[in-house]
Amino acid sequence: MKNYLSLIFIVYTLTQITIDNVTKRFGNITALNNINLEIGPGQIYGILGPNGSGKTTLLKIISGILDQDSGSVKINDLDTRRDNIDVKRLIGYIPETPALYESLTPMEYFSFIASVFNIDRDSIIERVRAFASALEIESYLDNFIGSLSFGTKQKVAIISAFIHDPEIIVMDEGMNGLDPRSSKIIKDLLRDFASRGKTVIFSTHILEIAEAVCDYISILYKGNIVASGTMTELKKMAGMENNNLEEIFLKVTGDENIGNLINSLRESIDK
Repeated sequence: MKNYLSLIFIVYTLTQITIDNVTKRFGNITALNNINLEIGPGQIYGILGPNGSGKTTLLKIISGILDQDSGSVKINDLDTRRDNIDVKRLIGYIPETPALYESLTPMEYFSFIASVFNIDRDSIIERVRAFASALEIESYLDNFIGSLSFGTKQKVAIISAFIHDPEIIVMDEGMNGLDPRSSKIIKDLLRDFASRGKTVIFSTHILEIAEAVCDYISILYKGNIVASGTMTELKKMAGMENNNLEEIFLKVTGDENIGNLINSLRESIDK
């Protein structure tokens, strides 16, 4: 896999992402409240937060899928609203739930993506074969996507995000449904991708993955960034140098007394 990556990730540009005072509302609900972030090249940047915190909304805005109400998102000199088509060419987006054409086979779907990004047939076949072999889905390439398991669909979504060699990968819970072997391959792939000066923006509920993979982390809570930094910086900020990310997360989101809740539940069950 690494030999393959060295072939397709040779040429890259340094990509700076600037998120400036981004706000998004849905009716009376403020999903994002004046979000400010700087994400540099070569980073695996984790966006963490409980359900409903605004993670998916933020990732969709960065990817140009959703417009913010105010503020701006710029990728180098491109504005995600003004230069939407150019921005989308720079990004490979992996959603929490794969959004695929289920009446196509994976190979037909990859060929469609290749046509959108003007990738020649020989290149797409080489790339698909390498990814399909690594993720062990060669035998499913000619099956209808609608007949595949959730985990196999997720692998198809991951491959489709990488095959046009984007500058940025945006993963929204993108490892859901993957077996341990595939998860390890994807984590190695993300590290290799970032080591070549490209950028990964990564959201997950699995804090152990974030702690192991991410260079920088921002914790999003009720539409606000409540903490940002490296793991070392977050530990110092929370005054919890000897604690893991889960304990820091619970503290900065106000749920550090969750143990008391568990004890109360246990007591109610035991009655």
